[in-house]
Amino acid sequence: MSLLLSDLVEGARATTQRQRAQIGEPELRFEAEEIGRHAIGGRFRSALGARGVSAIAEVKGASPLQGRLCEDFEPVELATEYQGNGAAAVSVLTEEHFFLGSIDQLMAVSTSIELPTLCKDFVVELYQVFRAATAGASAVLLIAELLDGSALKEFVEAAHSVGLDALVEFHRPELLVSAVEAGSGIVGINNRNLDTMDVDVEHALRLAPELPMDLISVAESAISDTGDVTRVAEAGFDAVLVGTALVTSEDPGSVLRDLVDIGNITDPAPRLKTGLIELADIEELSP
Repeated sequence: MSLLLSDLVEGARATTQRQRAQIGEPELRFEAEEIGRHAIGGRFRSALGARGVSAIAEVKGASPLQGRLCEDFEPVELATEYQGNGAAAVSVLTEEHFFLGSIDQLMAVSTSIELPTLCKDFVVELYQVFRAATAGASAVLLIAELLDGSALKEFVEAAHSVGLDALVEFHRPELLVSAVEAGSGIVGINNRNLDTMDVDVEHALRLAPELPMDLISVAESAISDTGDVTRVAEAGFDAVLVGTALVTSEDPGSVLRDLVDIGNITDPAPRLKTGLIELADIEELSP
């Protein structure tokens, strides 16, 4: 694990420890389960399963590599603009130290728009899953590089138990199997290597054909223009997650509308896989 990724994980644990001092995990889980009983399950997955290539538009104030992304960062205003320009869902960074997010931002966005929201953080404790539910999220991001196969399944089950969908993300090809077998039904391929923070825009395109056809698939990182949307559609992706290209734009709504418009008229190419490839074959796909 890189120093930056280690810092992100330690920051997540520190934030969770502080939140635990306000409300313990048993009480938080009970509250989350009560919310889950009355929630409309599967909202996030249904939004991504619509025809064409759906857009998950991201709300974030900063990044570890670029620092602050915009001067006047207003999460609710930005999310409202996304909703008005065709986003299928809104992702909210809740990591506090490097992305300047917070659980309060997630709660504010979730209560201000009608779209499903994704809680995006470096989730390493079940407490974070329950906190996402009580903050109004419809889904939570789980990263295969941070959770082994058995933990991934446990976290997906916990998410489902409180009415959340789970987007299981991976970068390293050898984690494809555990990401798929976690059982979320929604798998993202991140073009960014979290150990080096390098981006390979072809990475998701190489791995996409190996995902089983019954999954919702999401291309993440380095998606910035209509050409990217067309290319991921040709690779069989159902959705894209777009963040920096929107937040840094002078007119994020217009940029998003262009992506959504091309996505609406571009059906993903069918993926032919009905089962998982062998690990040896996956390793051959690494650059």
